[in-house]
Amino acid sequence: MELFCFVVFGALGVVVAALELSKSSKDRINTSPAFNSFKNNYLFVYSLMMAGDWLQGPYVYYLYSTYGFGKGEIGQLFIAGFGSSMLFGTIVGSLADKQGRRRACVTYCITYILSCITKHSPEYKVLMIGRVLGGIATSLLFSAFESWLVAEHNKRGFEQQWLSLTFSKAIFLGNGLVAILSGLFGNLLVDSLSLGPVAPFDAAACFLAIGMAIILSSWTENFGDPSENKDLLTQFRGAAVAIASDEKIALLGAIQSLFEGSMYTFVFLWTPALSPNDEEIPHGFIFATFMLASMLGSSLASRLMARSSPRVESYMQIVFVISSASLLLPIITNFLVAPSKVKGGSISFAGCLQLLGFCTFEACVGIFWPSIMKMRSQYIPEEARSTIMNFFRIPLNIFVCIVLYNVDAFPITVMFGMCSIFLFVASILQRRLMAISDKPKMENWTAMKERDPESEPLND
Repeated sequence: MELFCFVVFGALGVVVAALELSKSSKDRINTSPAFNSFKNNYLFVYSLMMAGDWLQGPYVYYLYSTYGFGKGEIGQLFIAGFGSSMLFGTIVGSLADKQGRRRACVTYCITYILSCITKHSPEYKVLMIGRVLGGIATSLLFSAFESWLVAEHNKRGFEQQWLSLTFSKAIFLGNGLVAILSGLFGNLLVDSLSLGPVAPFDAAACFLAIGMAIILSSWTENFGDPSENKDLLTQFRGAAVAIASDEKIALLGAIQSLFEGSMYTFVFLWTPALSPNDEEIPHGFIFATFMLASMLGSSLASRLMARSSPRVESYMQIVFVISSASLLLPIITNFLVAPSKVKGGSISFAGCLQLLGFCTFEACVGIFWPSIMKMRSQYIPEEARSTIMNFFRIPLNIFVCIVLYNVDAFPITVMFGMCSIFLFVASILQRRLMAISDKPKMENWTAMKERDPESEPLND
């Protein structure tokens, strides 16, 4: 059955290569040399930042276990990371809007480097401090960089459509290619060179330091609302009012929380789903396969966003329905395929079917990231962008903490069913967002129709 994993990986690789090489003029956006230079600089920095993040992921649990901590203590450390992101994320997001997004990106590098350094200590308290620092860094990674990019893009007068190109490339590289290479590089350091499980964290710190040097030397500062008379509480209140008063922003936040909550839950569930009887599965290779599927999704997203039709709000409804169906496979296979009682062995037939469904879900993840970035750039007000984006992460982090705390309390099929329901609800909310975003256009067309009966409906 291991051969099946290699076949899936090879097939995905061929499809991704074919998609990238077969792009026509309709699938590409004509840009200026100045924009290309700006885009390439950002993509290089973003790739370094993601390398610093991806190198750590596969070895956090393993490192803690080598220090002699049990499942319960390790779970507490993970909860500390998500809880830190929830508690401090909005604060650092507001500081990024007020004190500067470039400064916040540098703070991300410093905070994450310090988190990596704590991994050298086997002391529980030191590791807990590292998790808190890592949670703060994660909040900055998923808000400050995007906020800086959008503000800088607009400040330099580049066309709005070009943002989608940067978003799709960032996901293709940062969440796809870099993730695969980081996994292989980490494997080289730990297994091939026998440098120990802390080596990937040292390598991550080096990549982050290089990225920080580039930021300090080539990025300019931009702000959300630098007004001196606005304290953090005023900024929080302003962001909360913006979310409550604009249904589009509220819907976008709910959609993001539902999808990302399901995605992070999937991260914890895919291993026991594919090896319910302790089957020997190639974890690293399957992870690389998932990242390749994500690259496929981001490649499809770049094609979709390069065209005026279908709109992001339209095709994302379909993406959420497909992702919901893909996470139902563990439930379906549990009913259709008799579970094996034999311990060990290779991946089962049911596991192979589920692997295909999980790859489909990861392809949807690859489409989701650049698409949600595009919608955020359209609907979230510039003056409080980082603050609002971190507000969105509060329900996400609460949800993940609850799942981590109760991961053994529910059967795995119930967990997947819950995620599938969340994703289907996201598709319903996305449909509502599509309807609301169309209203101004229809109102404009109605007014034009009254003035000119021969006029046609406005197109995107």
